[in-house]
Amino acid sequence: MTDSSPRSSAPADETAATKQGIKIVGFLCNWCSYGGADTAGVCRFKQPTDLRVVRIPCTGRMDPLFIAKSLIYGVDGVLVSGCHPRDCHYAVGNFYARRRMEAFKAFLPFMGIDTQRFKYTWVSASEGQQWQKVVTEFSEQIHRLGPNPGVRLRSGDNSKVSSGLR
Repeated sequence: MTDSSPRSSAPADETAATKQGIKIVGFLCNWCSYGGADTAGVCRFKQPTDLRVVRIPCTGRMDPLFIAKSLIYGVDGVLVSGCHPRDCHYAVGNFYARRRMEAFKAFLPFMGIDTQRFKYTWVSASEGQQWQKVVTEFSEQIHRLGPNPGVRLRSGDNSKVSSGLR
């Protein structure tokens, strides 16, 4: 009998893009999205292995400069994920985050960065399968875009990239 569910107990296969060194950074809310990622892991849902998670207290405290610096220094994609609107542990943090992320996304083209390299979403702690879907789709999108040339790399200074983002 074959299992068609998204579960997999076998390690994820390395893709050609992962071997190229695709890097995706995820800034996840401690209370919801981090729990959703944990739920997906506990349920053994198959997930991409190129996402590096940074746990933050609330997306309302997410400084857009964290995203800008990541993309400037050559990270291939940035995912910000928090609580659903009206479910924030800190009451209105995700409303502040949504406003900041929309303004920041509009600013990306002025920085010379493709807006498809950035995504923000809402995933609760009980939505492991939703987390798997979000992270898989975003990872596939970044793989299609390929490595980020990075604004810093265009000027020839890649010393911070090679030392700071491994």
